[in-house]
Amino acid sequence: MTDIAPAPAKPQATRSYAKLAADESREDYSLRYAPHSFRRWGPGTVAGTALGGIAYLADFAIGASIVFAYGFTSGAAAILAAAVVIFLTGIPIARACATYGLDMDLVTRGAGFGYFGSTLTSLIYASFTFIFFALEGSIMAQAMHQAVGLPLEVGYLLTTLVVIPIVFKGMGALAKVQAWTQPVWLIGLVLPFVVLAFEAPDAWGAFAGFGGTQGAGSGFSWIGFGFGTGIALSLIAQIGEQADYLRFMPAKTPANSRKWNLAVLAAGPGWVIIGAAKQLGGAFLAFVALEAVGTTHALEPIAPQIEALRPWLGGLALPAAALFVIVSQIKINVTNAYSGSLSWSNFFSRVTHRHPGRVWYIFLNLGIALTLMELNMFAMLGKLLGFYSNVGIAWIAAVAADLVINKRLGLSPPYIEFKRAYLHAVNPAGFGAMVIASTVSILAFFGLFGTHAEAFSTFIAAGLALLLCPLIAWMTRGKYYLARPNTVNGPDVEVEDVTATHVCAVCETAYELPDIADCPVQAGPICSLCCSLDATCGDVCRKGATGGGAVILPMPSVRPARPL
Repeated sequence: MTDIAPAPAKPQATRSYAKLAADESREDYSLRYAPHSFRRWGPGTVAGTALGGIAYLADFAIGASIVFAYGFTSGAAAILAAAVVIFLTGIPIARACATYGLDMDLVTRGAGFGYFGSTLTSLIYASFTFIFFALEGSIMAQAMHQAVGLPLEVGYLLTTLVVIPIVFKGMGALAKVQAWTQPVWLIGLVLPFVVLAFEAPDAWGAFAGFGGTQGAGSGFSWIGFGFGTGIALSLIAQIGEQADYLRFMPAKTPANSRKWNLAVLAAGPGWVIIGAAKQLGGAFLAFVALEAVGTTHALEPIAPQIEALRPWLGGLALPAAALFVIVSQIKINVTNAYSGSLSWSNFFSRVTHRHPGRVWYIFLNLGIALTLMELNMFAMLGKLLGFYSNVGIAWIAAVAADLVINKRLGLSPPYIEFKRAYLHAVNPAGFGAMVIASTVSILAFFGLFGTHAEAFSTFIAAGLALLLCPLIAWMTRGKYYLARPNTVNGPDVEVEDVTATHVCAVCETAYELPDIADCPVQAGPICSLCCSLDATCGDVCRKGATGGGAVILPMPSVRPARPL
């Protein structure tokens, strides 16, 4: 061990977190590593909860809008192509989150973006959650308007307020809601297609020859395929919401290895298999209802549901469809609100060095979403999602490139380092790749490079991010991944050492080893959140490492953790 250089600042006073921030039963380790002692759910429970969060009906509206605009052939090809891209990029991210107990923001920090570099991605992710909350809320408000005549403006407010008590209580409440509502959702999802199989058996054949409502034609079009894929790829950031559940996956052991792998695959990238099926199914339901309800209402999931159920349920079709839509939207919007509170917490903790608690950011996220609903963002669905996907895919592709390419080539550390004490502020490998890729693709999206580049702007974003992330890491020799080596809890720590707890010198609370850093200012261990919130230390630990080797501190106060 080496001695620690004299610290230029005095240790700060003991920190006491606000009541809501200190209550981990509500806070859910929102800015931290999820400790093994908190991961009390089995792989099946975590996977079921994560998949319960993809009950949303925006897939129906997105699929219908793509097929209506570009025809069945181009639209279906676009939906399937986007699903392949989302699935492949989601695999390494899901495994990293489940293995290391980290959410998407913390994985992004260590996967090529740096401590402040991932601040921008926190905003990207936050925007995903409130954009899709607004879309889902609009669909729910449409259902209530059609079912009981509730004004849309009142419906928007009600859909926002109803999720607050659930999201306020955290993962425990979310798991119960997803489990209790799953049977109703599954019946509501399948029943319309069963009815149509008996009542309109020729509809699928007619749907396969559908040329859209805007004159696209039934044949394949590369332009339509490109634009359609861009819209569908706006869902790529959904892996972040899946990660918010996957971080609670129990440790992988020889006994649960198979179940663990299947659960991570299903709850991580596996969501898009169901998602793509829902997009195609939603487009089909909208096509069948098109003549009866018109183009505008066909794009609103409630109307096609009613038309599909009417032959069997008659007057009960409306309340049955409304119940399905409301249950679906509550299931997804509790996830949107929960994930949004996590991303905003991550953003503001780094910018302001304050953390009042995750639950306060629920209101910020929902306030933005409500504003978007009141502005009728549902009417701008295609353009909004097409633009967003350029940024989202550049981010996700850069993270996936680091996990799959850089780590295997030794260009980045073999594990995910998320703590401020060991990270550079910005890592050009991932952050630079994302900024360049998204900038070029957005310029293409606005037509600067011609029609074909505009249509395939998301492919440009993905390709550049995948290429630039390893290239920049190679050019910089990976030196921006770690500001100093982590000799306390790096990649070689044994499982029993990982689960041992250590008392933070600042908040005097015990945390498992991966959440702890050695701090020269405190002359002792410091938890990751206290380290993030310190505004006076001047990053002494990292500056000291740059000048002459790692700062290493023996870790006191070791005590056994709860067994795995």
